[in-house]
Amino acid sequence: MKRIGFLTAAVVITAVGIVAAACTGDDGGDDASGTPSETSSPPAATSTSQPTANPVIENTVELVEQLRPSVVHVRTPQAVGTGFIIDQAGHIVTNNHVISDDDNQPADDIQITLTDGRAFDAEIIGRDARTDVAVLQIDAPDLTPVPLGTSSSLRVGQEIITMGNALNLVGGPTVTKGVVSAVNREVNEGVVFIADAIQTDAAINPGNSGGPMVTADGKVVGITTAILRGQGGVAEGIGLAVSMDLAKPVVDKLIADGIVNRGFIGIGTAAVSRANENNCSVTADGGVLVTSVQAGTPAARGGFEDCDVIVEIEDLSVDNITDLYRALLEHGPGETVDVSYIRDGDTEATVVTLDEAPN
Repeated sequence: MKRIGFLTAAVVITAVGIVAAACTGDDGGDDASGTPSETSSPPAATSTSQPTANPVIENTVELVEQLRPSVVHVRTPQAVGTGFIIDQAGHIVTNNHVISDDDNQPADDIQITLTDGRAFDAEIIGRDARTDVAVLQIDAPDLTPVPLGTSSSLRVGQEIITMGNALNLVGGPTVTKGVVSAVNREVNEGVVFIADAIQTDAAINPGNSGGPMVTADGKVVGITTAILRGQGGVAEGIGLAVSMDLAKPVVDKLIADGIVNRGFIGIGTAAVSRANENNCSVTADGGVLVTSVQAGTPAARGGFEDCDVIVEIEDLSVDNITDLYRALLEHGPGETVDVSYIRDGDTEATVVTLDEAPN
């Protein structure tokens, strides 16, 4: 049985023979299962004889020097983690679990330390436990924001780096390099459900939570969030990040409103490519597969059935689960939306009034 562990480091670690506290953020606590833009062209290939399909980090040193001022140390009385600056207004993106206790109550005291040594008290702008995304803000001059990229164009095998305060080691953020091992991984534990996580083999550890996953063009494509453990708690090189395509609309909502009021439709979902695993026979190339319909929900009232494939919500094309999440962010509780779906090869339409997402 696989387990998902958060990457928050305990505040106190040993100086010799370093042992990370167990991914919960509590001082000396035990392991706990928990959780749930614009694109620029990649660097040109150095060889003219063969085109480069994936962006390649050609000079990691320069990339890290560019990124270091944007990566911050996040400390609460219980734990430490990482965050990254996204604008001159002092907004910082991190994980919700970095600044929350086990009951999802916000930390009272949060301190941000920049790589130049400056320290500031942080205000919580908003938190979203569902996607494990949070936004903080500091009042500080001369900040260096990092640009946000898109994750939809990531390809398996593409090189990335991650930066974060692994094990709360002294000397600034740790840098690790690896590849995109997989995309569209699912994190489904507790209240957290992330249907579009990025898997990487770049070494990440407690303390990395909330840190950036960055491609060769210096843009953040993911937020380092968790590690996946196999049976017996043993796994190697399986780290997970919230994709930026999923996180960015949440960040925007938190900055604008301080809260995310997403619409709720009441279905279990899977990628269409997993239709056979769900005993479904579908002909659609894209969309979101309905794997279950909860009784009494908008989906049930709208007549949805298992194996339907949702392809559009209120003129928004739904090609994958991230698109579905975006649509439910744009259309909140109480809104009535038109939904197009495919059933037995035929395109159907229905109207549903969205509910408020349960806690």
